[in-house]
Amino acid sequence: MGKKPEKRRQEDFGTEFEEKVLYINRCSKVVKGGRKFSFSALILVGDGEGHVGYGFAKANEVSDAIRKGSEAARKNIFTIEMEGTTIPHEVYVEWDGAKILLKPASVGTGVIAGSKVRSVLELGGVKDVVAKNLGSSNPLNQVKAIFKGLGLLKNRKASLALRKGAEAL
Repeated sequence: MGKKPEKRRQEDFGTEFEEKVLYINRCSKVVKGGRKFSFSALILVGDGEGHVGYGFAKANEVSDAIRKGSEAARKNIFTIEMEGTTIPHEVYVEWDGAKILLKPASVGTGVIAGSKVRSVLELGGVKDVVAKNLGSSNPLNQVKAIFKGLGLLKNRKASLALRKGAEAL
């Protein structure tokens, strides 16, 4: 398997992050006095320059869930390996029921993807990519699959340098 993506805090980057609420879920519990509602929020943060993160939080109020999710997202930021305006190679990832296919695209293609995948890639700064969600429609599993896939990306030049170093031995 690939290595886990390197996580860094927001302070490590000198840029301002854009925040996006990706999904809010309302959950209800029937109690003696009626229904009790709680909320979960899936939040994305990114700077459009290759740094992106996500956070998932639950609370009894929507605003609290969003605030907690935002804090969690800012703690889980990592860098996307890019080659120009696209990703270096094709990657297929499965996470629970979610299956995501990411393919590099030529300059000017744009981000061709579903809503959740598009949001992650645009906030991360990827300009040209073709993506397809082949499995689950669960937003959290989709986002986790995307982040797993982005963590598996390898720089082409670094891979070639490693191969040449291995051939020398």
